[in-house]
Amino acid sequence: MRELRNTKIIAVDHGYGNMKTANTVTPTGIKAYETEPIFTGNILEYNGIYYRIGEGHKEFIPDKAIDEEYYLLTLMAIARELNVFSIREADVHLAAGLPLTWIRNQREAFRSYLLQNPEVHYRFNGKEYHLRFVGCSLYPQGYPAIVNHLGNFKGTNLLADIGNGTMNILYINNKKAQESRCWTEKLGVNQCMIAAKNAVLDKFGVKIEESTVEQILRFGTADISAPYLDCISSIARQYVAELFSTLRKYEYNPDLMRLYVIGGGGCLIRNFGTYDKSRVTIIDDICATAKGYESLAYMSLKRRG
Repeated sequence: MRELRNTKIIAVDHGYGNMKTANTVTPTGIKAYETEPIFTGNILEYNGIYYRIGEGHKEFIPDKAIDEEYYLLTLMAIARELNVFSIREADVHLAAGLPLTWIRNQREAFRSYLLQNPEVHYRFNGKEYHLRFVGCSLYPQGYPAIVNHLGNFKGTNLLADIGNGTMNILYINNKKAQESRCWTEKLGVNQCMIAAKNAVLDKFGVKIEESTVEQILRFGTADISAPYLDCISSIARQYVAELFSTLRKYEYNPDLMRLYVIGGGGCLIRNFGTYDKSRVTIIDDICATAKGYESLAYMSLKRRG
């Protein structure tokens, strides 16, 4: 966490699968309870309602500013980041992002959404938090994750940020992002998850736990019998092939450019893809984008003096 003039700069990467800060990762699911839940763990108390974070699964929503739950998830993420440093009260400057091609139209609405309450009191995991929001910086998703790697970029490079809901594509020429050459595709990892679960149901007539499929996608294997593993692996290979097919639609040529991959889709490419490892860099740090938001916001605020 960066600090400038007694203000904590806290970055939140609002993923469809996980909420990330520079130091924490939390599944994006959320479920409300009118009374205190029986089991402890990731419980947010806000305006008299209890919310268990990480339970259930968030559906894809193109405009997060119309979904009240992302505000609650933001409060949770800030609390988790502050807790890393044993802080309960702070002036906070938020740093966050939106998909590359959506940020132009959604930036101000999302900023107002995140700053809807200048001062907030709430509890998370039994601890009181008191926040005063003093500002919010918004950036295009993906690009901030590679800011610290730009020194290694030469010639033409393609960035693919493959999250749970979308894939953001951006060309970077001679270390400069090409705003006119960026696209957002609804081809996130959740598309692969849905296809894998349906394939198991169609072939074997049984439902498989999402956590089991997730383990296979992340690590390439799980403790299940070979026929089920083969079925899911086949779907994952098809998904990765579709990813590369989509990149080629936007003129990706591995002989002429290097590919940088961030987000959850990187592990699928590593486990199930066929590619030239010398020309494809997979950045594994799931918090890389949040760290990039934080760094960019700090530098911007510092320049303002």
